[in-house]
Amino acid sequence: MTSFDTSVPNVARMYDYALGGKDNFAADREAAAKILAAQPDGVITAKDNRLFLQRAVRYITSQGVAQFIDIGSGLPTVQNTHEVAQSERPDARVAYVDYDPVVVGHARALLTGTPDVIAVDGDLRRPEAITGNPAIREHIDFTRPVAVMLIAILHFLDDTCYELVESVVRSLPSGSFLALSHATPDHTTEDAHREVEAVYERSSAALSMRTRAEISRFFDGLDLVEPGVVGVADWQATRHHETRTLCYCGVGRKP
Repeated sequence: MTSFDTSVPNVARMYDYALGGKDNFAADREAAAKILAAQPDGVITAKDNRLFLQRAVRYITSQGVAQFIDIGSGLPTVQNTHEVAQSERPDARVAYVDYDPVVVGHARALLTGTPDVIAVDGDLRRPEAITGNPAIREHIDFTRPVAVMLIAILHFLDDTCYELVESVVRSLPSGSFLALSHATPDHTTEDAHREVEAVYERSSAALSMRTRAEISRFFDGLDLVEPGVVGVADWQATRHHETRTLCYCGVGRKP
């Protein structure tokens, strides 16, 4: 059984707490509370981010794609990628990938008996090990379009992230999709920005927020789906509310 230190805030468990989940510990809740003190609308953003994932999956399945690789998937919570995809396409196949062995172990336990869904160990910093993983290759047919989900993960990587995303996209056939969301400092004060980054520096992963222009670079060479790179509350949304954009998102199709 894998051991882990519950005294160190974990970004997956902090996100779980922001979404109202129960898979978190005191250190996670304390760290999340500090972030929310600096960014009070962070809970709304976390929920909007989850709703973006769901809308993106529905859009992608409407385009005839029924294979998903969700990298940095985090702890399973309500309306996961596979639940949304299989509600639209019962034949949808999903591979969840995370570098945290506790997250993967939890996911496997929760997914026991769930058809066409697997959870595997993998780190986006080694993209070839993900796209070349025998379990993923057996589960996902790379001769047919695949959707890669990178939801709220890239802001935990340094600037090598552009090369990493390019490597993943390069392995995908024409007609595949990339969906991602990413934290931004565009609409925050310098003090709030520093406070949030300081909290994450003491957690399981440091935070590297990026501007809208920097986030748009991930879609270079792809056909951006309307409405382009926008706030998570605004991507093909019918519901709008007044809140700052703390997280941008977008979906692109590989020509």
